Amino acid sequence: MNIEQLYQYCLNKKGVTEDFPFDEDTLVFKVLGKIFLLVSLKSWESGNATINLKADPEYSEELRAAYESIQPGFHMNKRHWNTVNIHKGELSQKFILELIDHSYDMVVKSMPKKLKDTLQK
Repeated sequence: MNIEQLYQYCLNKKGVTEDFPFDEDTLVFKVLGKIFLLVSLKSWESGNATINLKADPEYSEELRAAYESIQPGFHMNKRHWNTVNIHKGELSQKFILELIDHSYDMVVKSMPKKLKDTLQK
């Protein structure tokens, strides 16, 4: 997976916007204003392609136990966020996309019904 594929995949999801709220390096994808994915562009370009994704806390523990490429979220709440190494070769692109979907769904799930309903239109 390259950065353009990641970018297009995220932006094609309903209600998603991109932003650089922290600095000019950290690209953030949000669904209806809530973060579901962060990526350092400098790290990606230097060969350390990682993304931070939200996950159910129990699922996070399972993922970390099963995959060396999935670690507690760097600079994030370790209970709810994972850092996923994209280019270690351990994770298939399909599985990475499933993890992105899970993060997106976790964020949407926590939203009030009124906001969720705007994604159905």
